[in-house]
Amino acid sequence: MSRSRSLLDRPVQYLRLAGPRRAELFEKLDVKSGRDLLYHVPRRYWDATNVDQIADLATGTDATIIGRVQSTAVFPTRRRLKIFRALVEDSSGGVECAWPGQPFMERVIKKGDLVLLSGSVRFFHGRQLQPREHVVLERADKPGVAPVGTPEGIVFPVYPATQGLSHREIRMVTRANLAGLLTEIDERDPVPPKWLKRLGLPSLGPAFRALHAPRSLEHAEKGRLRLAFDEFLCLQLVHARARRAQVENTRAISFTSEPELTERFLHSLPFTLTGAQTKVWREIREDLARSVPMNRLLQGDVGCGKTVVAALAMLRAAESGHQAAVLAPTAVLAEQHRATLEQLTEPLGDRDLRPVLLTGSVTGQHRKYAQNRMESGQAKLIVGTHALLEDTVRYRSLGLVVIDEQHRFGVRQRAKLRKRNPAPHALIMSATPIPRSLAMLVFGDLDASVIDERPPARQTVTTAVRGPDQRVDVLDFVQSELDAGGRAYIVYPLIEESEVLDVRAAKAGFEEMKKRFPGASPVLMHGALPSAEKDRAMRRFQSGESRLLVSTTVIEVGIDVPEATVMVIEDAERFGLAQLHQLRGRVGRGSDKSWCIALHAGRSPSERLGIFAATYDGFELAEQDLKLRGQGDLWGTAQHGGQLLRFARLSTDGRLLRAARRLARNAVAKDPTLSSPEMRPLLTELKTRYAEQEALFGVG
Repeated sequence: MSRSRSLLDRPVQYLRLAGPRRAELFEKLDVKSGRDLLYHVPRRYWDATNVDQIADLATGTDATIIGRVQSTAVFPTRRRLKIFRALVEDSSGGVECAWPGQPFMERVIKKGDLVLLSGSVRFFHGRQLQPREHVVLERADKPGVAPVGTPEGIVFPVYPATQGLSHREIRMVTRANLAGLLTEIDERDPVPPKWLKRLGLPSLGPAFRALHAPRSLEHAEKGRLRLAFDEFLCLQLVHARARRAQVENTRAISFTSEPELTERFLHSLPFTLTGAQTKVWREIREDLARSVPMNRLLQGDVGCGKTVVAALAMLRAAESGHQAAVLAPTAVLAEQHRATLEQLTEPLGDRDLRPVLLTGSVTGQHRKYAQNRMESGQAKLIVGTHALLEDTVRYRSLGLVVIDEQHRFGVRQRAKLRKRNPAPHALIMSATPIPRSLAMLVFGDLDASVIDERPPARQTVTTAVRGPDQRVDVLDFVQSELDAGGRAYIVYPLIEESEVLDVRAAKAGFEEMKKRFPGASPVLMHGALPSAEKDRAMRRFQSGESRLLVSTTVIEVGIDVPEATVMVIEDAERFGLAQLHQLRGRVGRGSDKSWCIALHAGRSPSERLGIFAATYDGFELAEQDLKLRGQGDLWGTAQHGGQLLRFARLSTDGRLLRAARRLARNAVAKDPTLSSPEMRPLLTELKTRYAEQEALFGVG
């Protein structure tokens, strides 16, 4: 491979100080080129701007010193551990520095070197510094000449590393190539300068300099913000182009018939829609009347009444002579949706409105019957899993698809729906409230509706957090609720016990509960059970034949048993806030007072459990969850080829995200193909950035 290629495009092995051996190790970090090296994000910074005088060092504290090495030696210990020691002095005095188990440091730090060290001060035959970080500022044999890769300031990036390639080596290679990489990247800056000026952001070269060679932590943050903006902008451009293409290139069936069936349905309900439900239904109804496919995200807290609104949309399709389908992520949830829809539509007295169920477990004559009714158009309402997306499944006239639990289906399945001609309208229901920034990022191509009001009759579940010493009392309370005619859930984080994790598991818990509550006829449910067994367990619990369901989180979404009054969550600290809130939402669905008890295994409850007990607002919990757990891989690496956000932080960068969305939508409105001289660099950046996701995002 020639060295003459652009430094950004050059393979790592041809970069300064890299070579073939390091290149193999860099590849483990997904760093294959000069561009990848620039985008290798420091995981933290070592701030050495405040240097301590050696004479002032106090045991039990952390310190940073600069001094000259007076002597070095390697000493063995009784445990056959070798320790490298160096005596370091500054103008105020000297201190022994020790690196236990690191005799190789003798080759790194030599007598006469000027070093910067940071670590903890302890007392061991006098004061001793145990450095966690070190930098040689000046070599004894080359006074006044800094080693290659020494930073300009004393704020050091600490990079994600791998076995055989330390963060110091990565820092050295990065600094050795930084000047050339910055010159090239600045020439390729895709963002119009006027946008950057408006937002107070640096151009690309200075941003990467701030990231890899910051003068201060504040300087590094300015660089990160610019790169975070680029991530937001590119994703919002993808969404804006998808929205535009949807409007221009895709046609849907418009539902314009008289609303006779939906009006009858509304009158048949034993309650009146809340103001929020009415508002959202109006938004959906207006979308369905258009010949452009609806793509709407429906959000709402647990128990806010999303299902009724979705049922209205499905009946709107049926009264217009078309079919509507619900896609659920699991067979258990699909069966729950079928039962709920059947209960809601039964008062209408129309056999064709009886929902048809199609999942992987529906086989033989039952499957053939369901498919015949779907193909003939007799089945107006269809419920199923991803089996509904199979090419062998045919519809007479599919006008609407309701996708429940969007994040478990992903973008590809939505893209598959859009290829139908005409494309069905799509209503995406999120069972878990999504933080505003995350919804804007992941679902930026969708319109959004929020049901932010709970029905007046909906119970507020009393939440308690209890420790291991109170577990017997909690189980006694469960017994009292069962004796009073209630039903209970006990949820575990694992199916089977683990040798690695000291966590209770559902199978062992089930055996315990059978002995503890024999009169309740406990049943067990978890994701590894065959569908028929899960269905049987759920039916027994719903009918009251069993009054205690032992389960994993397979029941966190959509399960509706009004008689259930107690939810006990074992090892609750293992769950995120969103999961805990969903589990809490399985009780309080009837008229009886209900409780959710989070059992933790530690000495004291975690901050997360404290927030959970004090907060019942699902949207607030979602925001807190994002802050506590971080954004992680928002889409899942299996579908998207890796994490798409390296620099952006959804919990703090909302202003940048909103600005990026506004600029992206305006840009695509003026130049849909991004072909103007000003926008062409952004199109090139999209193709480079999302090369592996091109088919998924349609950026080609």
